[in-house]
Amino acid sequence: MRIVVTGATGKIGGQVARLLATDPEVELRMVGRSLHRAPQLEGVEAVRAEFSDSAACRDAFADADALLLVSAGEAADRLEQHRIAIDAAVAAGVKHVVYTSFLGAGPDAEFTLARDHGETEEMVRESGLAWTFLRDSFYADVLLDFAGEERIIRGPGSTGCCAYVARADVAEVAAKILRDPAPWAGRALDLTGPVSVSLAEAVLLMTRATGLEYEYVDETLDEARASRAPYGAPGWQIDAWISTYTAIASGALDVVGDGVREVLGREPTALVEAVADPL
Repeated sequence: MRIVVTGATGKIGGQVARLLATDPEVELRMVGRSLHRAPQLEGVEAVRAEFSDSAACRDAFADADALLLVSAGEAADRLEQHRIAIDAAVAAGVKHVVYTSFLGAGPDAEFTLARDHGETEEMVRESGLAWTFLRDSFYADVLLDFAGEERIIRGPGSTGCCAYVARADVAEVAAKILRDPAPWAGRALDLTGPVSVSLAEAVLLMTRATGLEYEYVDETLDEARASRAPYGAPGWQIDAWISTYTAIASGALDVVGDGVREVLGREPTALVEAVADPL
């Protein structure tokens, strides 16, 4: 079975590639932009291609039985990149696409980047490709990045809750579906952690997991904009960063899905375990 994994230089794509590389029934091809950052896996082909390059994508995706389409990074042209990649998948004869989407993806999503995911899902549906959507909640591992060296998470999340999912769980789910995608065709799976917690509770769990003290500072919207202004990011990106927290505050992400359990036959990884051993 030929499986193509995009985003192989990233956390999810790289881990999926590692999981598939040991399967003798899989002919694996890794695709990424900076291949020196991809896992060094013996006998696995690595191809450089960007979603913005239609010809390169067609060649990279050629005759794939299953394609892991890891969403492009935050960018003003993200949807156009996705459109080019999906069109290339059709032209390349890809049989099934597994797309890394987001919980509650759609035009009215509180988290603004989830609107891009909703539009991308629609592109895939309209393409005629067989598909499975992995609607991930926020990654538990990313909370460590949010906190940074100061170990302080700042944002207008109030007391809202979210069931943060371990990146390792998402990668394991993706790898299993890619090996045998047919039973999951036409499914959108909510991938979350086992319980929903507030940010105040999350930092306590992070402290317990690491032995280092973490703190959550609940900001107003004005404070959130002011604290992010020094980064010099465009307005749409700052709005997206802030909507990470407002989506939590609103309760939109207070969802405990059964996708991990359904695919893997086990409970999702708890937040305290995910941050103790991040991907």
